[in-house]
Amino acid sequence: MQDRAIGVMAPERRRRLVRTAAREFAAAGYEAASLNGIIRDCGLSKSSFYHYVESKRALFDLVVQDLGGELATALRAPAPGDLAGPRFWDDVEDLLHRLLDLARAEPAWTDLGRAFWLPGAPGGDGTPLARALAALHAWLLGALEAGRACGAVRDDLPAPLQADLAAAVLRVLDEWGLQHPEALAGDEGRRLVGVQCAALRRLLEPDDPRAPER
Repeated sequence: MQDRAIGVMAPERRRRLVRTAAREFAAAGYEAASLNGIIRDCGLSKSSFYHYVESKRALFDLVVQDLGGELATALRAPAPGDLAGPRFWDDVEDLLHRLLDLARAEPAWTDLGRAFWLPGAPGGDGTPLARALAALHAWLLGALEAGRACGAVRDDLPAPLQADLAAAVLRVLDEWGLQHPEALAGDEGRRLVGVQCAALRRLLEPDDPRAPER
């Protein structure tokens, strides 16, 4: 019933609801986020809101689903296999810079990033958050396998372990940047992206890397 109702919500109203909710979740946390405040800021009545969305959990799922889809479309991340080659690390850094530029251009995508790591956020099996994180991990694993194939990534550790290590580093850096948005502005933001990529290279690059295959 809920999926059918949300499907008929006017696109602009749905867009406003999702962005208002993302801002509230990011600022207050999942548990403390106020549905009444979100409803009020969207100009909805409670009866209208609950016609479209049945609960706070369903609203959070909608935020992850809609904003995650928008961001993925805008980012246009390459297929992991396309990274294999002499520009592996350059392409990874370019992707991180594109992600930074998108976060600067659309604040809702920054709010989405914060929502990914909220304590208590609904992320059990089958939820949009769990599916999004699984897709990110699968992409990361594929990218590392491409890097191993061309000599840009060390191959003396199991690839799944490398993916877990890289994901942990990226999460720490991501969370820090999201909590310090002032550090992402201007040239400082681009410098931090370079530092982020350098940290990954120190973790993943071979001690004596051979030239990537052409």
